[in-house]
Amino acid sequence: MVNPRLILVLGDQLTETISALSAADKSRDIVVMAEVMAEGTSTAHHPQKIAMILTAMRKFSVHLRGQGWHVAYSKLDDVENTQSIGGELLRYAAQHGAGSVIATRCGEWRLHAELAGLALPINILEDNRFICSEAEFLAWADGRREWRMEYFYREMRRKTGLLMVGDQPVGGRWNFDAENRKPAGSDLLRPRPPRFEPCSITREVLKLVSEKFNHFGSLDDFGWATDRDQAIQVLDHFIAHVLARFGAEQDAMLRDDPTLSHALISPYLNIGLLLPLEVCRRAETAPAPIEAVEGFIRQILGWREYMRGIYMRQGPDYMSKNVLDAARSLPAAYWGGPTKMACMAAAIGQTKQTAYAHHIQRLMVTGNFALLAGISPQEVHHWYLSVYIDAFEWVEAPNVLGMSQFADGGIIASKPYVSSGAYINRMSDYCGSCAYKVGQKTGDGACPFNALYWDFLDRHRARFSRNARMGQMYRTWDKLTPEHRATVLQDAVKILARLDRGDVV
Repeated sequence: MVNPRLILVLGDQLTETISALSAADKSRDIVVMAEVMAEGTSTAHHPQKIAMILTAMRKFSVHLRGQGWHVAYSKLDDVENTQSIGGELLRYAAQHGAGSVIATRCGEWRLHAELAGLALPINILEDNRFICSEAEFLAWADGRREWRMEYFYREMRRKTGLLMVGDQPVGGRWNFDAENRKPAGSDLLRPRPPRFEPCSITREVLKLVSEKFNHFGSLDDFGWATDRDQAIQVLDHFIAHVLARFGAEQDAMLRDDPTLSHALISPYLNIGLLLPLEVCRRAETAPAPIEAVEGFIRQILGWREYMRGIYMRQGPDYMSKNVLDAARSLPAAYWGGPTKMACMAAAIGQTKQTAYAHHIQRLMVTGNFALLAGISPQEVHHWYLSVYIDAFEWVEAPNVLGMSQFADGGIIASKPYVSSGAYINRMSDYCGSCAYKVGQKTGDGACPFNALYWDFLDRHRARFSRNARMGQMYRTWDKLTPEHRATVLQDAVKILARLDRGDVV
C-alpha cells in the first residue's frame, strides 16, 4: 500500500483548484487544514480578520469533504493542537503514516522558512491563482533599470487580452486616470455593499476569537463574506450597482461613507474565495464607462500582480529596507489613542470598527502622516499588517514599505507620496470638522500636514530635489521668504517634539 501524502491548505488558500489540491489524489492523500495560535499571533491581526479566515476555513473544509476529500482539520481549541503549521503537519504525518507533504507557495517569508525547514519531505508548488507566475515576473524584470507598474500592466493586458482589440488597448489608451479620481459628495442613494448575518459556524468562531485574542479592533457587527457563494454575491453587487461609479470616486474620502464605491472584494481575492482573472473578466463585460472598468481592472491585473512579483523578487531582506532612516515610534493614535486630526481619527476609527479603510485613506492619510513624521517603516508595516482584513505580507509589505513609505528607495514608486493638508481637503470632507485649520499655514492652529510636508521636503532635499516629478514642489518652497520657511520648519519641530513626548497631535 502506498503511503498517503499530506496536502497542506492554508487559511489564505481556500481555492478548490489551487496547486496543492490539483496535484493530489483524493483516493489516498489527506488534506491538512489547521487553525493555530502561531499564525494568529505572529502579528496581532484584527479580530475580524481572524474571524473571517477561521470561518472561511471551516466552511471550505466542509466543502472539500463534500467533494470526497479526506480532511484532517485542527480547530484552534483542540486539545491535541500543537499550535503551529509545522507541528500539525508532523502530528498528522505520524498519525496517518504520511511520508511527504505537498503545499502551495505561501505569501509570507516567515512561514515559507518554517515549511522549507520541516523535518518531512515537502514539495512546494507555484501558486497558480496568480495571473503572472514568479518566473514570468522575474523574466520581465530582468535587465530593466526601473520596474514600473504601468509597463508591467501593459504586458498583463497583452497576455490576457483584457480590454484589448488585437494588440491595441480598447479606446486607444492604456490608462484612463485623467477621467477618474474626483471628490465625492454625500449620497444617500449610493449602493451599500452586501453584509451577511453570522451563521452558526460564524457565531462559534466569533465567540472563540473573542476569548482567545485581545487585539486592536472590534468584533461587533461582523458582516464579511465567509464562503465562495457569499463572495460571489459581493462581486455581483459591485458589478451590477457600483462599478460605474468606481473610477470617479476611487480616491474620494467621506467621514460618514467609508466604503463609497469600492468593491470590498480584496479580502476574498486574498484568501482565494475569488480569483483575479474571473473578477477582471466580469468587469470587462460590465455595462460601465471604460474609465471605471479600466481603473478597476488595473488595480487587480496591474497593481496586485505587480506587488506580488516585487515581493517575491526582493526576498525577505525587503522587510528591513529604510533608505530614509526613519526611526520615530508609531504614535498611540494609530492604536486608537486620541488625536485632534479629523482625517486620522476617521481613518483609524473605521479601521478599528471594521478592519477596513480604502487605499487613499491608507496612502494619503495614515501613510502620508507616517512618512512626513519620519516614523519607522517597520513599525508602519507591522501596523498595516495587523489592522486590515485584506493585509497579507506579500501584498501589504511592498504597498507599505515601497509605495507608502518610500523605504525601498524607489523600487516601486518614482517619488514619495506626500502631500500637505490641501490634498486631503480637496478629496474629503474631513477638514471641515477638524480642530485644525487646513488653510492656515503656520501657527498652533495650522493643520500638522502643512508644516510636516515642507519639513519632509527640506530635510530630504539632497535625495529628492533632482527628481523630475518633485521639481515644482522645491521651486514653490524656494519662492517662500527665508523668514516664512524658518517659521514653517520651527512649527514642524514643535509637532515632532509633541509626537516624541506622546502628546496628542
